[in-house]
Amino acid sequence: MASPEPDRRPIAARQLRIFQRMADWLVRKGASANAISVAGMFAGMLAGTLLFLTPYLAPHHLERVAFILAASFVQLRLLANMLDGMVALGSGKASPVGELYNEIPDRVSDSFTLIGAGYALSGNIEIGFLAALMALFTAYVRAAGKAAGATNDFRGPMAKQQRMFLITATSLYLGLAPREWQPVLGEPLHWGLMAMVLAVIAALSLVTALRRLMGIARQLSPS
Repeated sequence: MASPEPDRRPIAARQLRIFQRMADWLVRKGASANAISVAGMFAGMLAGTLLFLTPYLAPHHLERVAFILAASFVQLRLLANMLDGMVALGSGKASPVGELYNEIPDRVSDSFTLIGAGYALSGNIEIGFLAALMALFTAYVRAAGKAAGATNDFRGPMAKQQRMFLITATSLYLGLAPREWQPVLGEPLHWGLMAMVLAVIAALSLVTALRRLMGIARQLSPS
């Protein structure tokens, strides 16, 4: 994010001393908030690529490593998403294209990660695409509301942090848990754990989009 915003996404971790020191160090080094946003996008793309590769790595017994690395890159993406705004505020440098760097990398990251999860071991391709579509829809509703004059609406229950928490936790579980501990739904779905989690993300993202839409409508409606 390249320009400071008064209605930023609420993230409690911003108050932690370690992240404040990280942001201060980046400001002193002259790091660009836009560059941090792009770095976060590449982390999200790597996460999705690693998830996509898990079926191909399974014959070589490397799929567990890929799941754990994917979880790590998801968290690196979220760290970059937090630090870019902190650096933008700390440096006081607004960019005319800051909103683009704030939004576009997030949408690319979400799509890569969720679609990659659909192709992953225990995933489901169609549900992965549906989860990515629903994530885009929630972001679209928020952006449309802001364009219409409302404040940014980051309410859940399935905002970015919740989506990525579920993908991180599921990836770590698939990377660490014994195969016999990994649940599979029976007939007719045959969904593995990742597919089940993606279905939850898709369903609750729709709920999130509807809640945001109603909240934005109340903001914009005359009292």
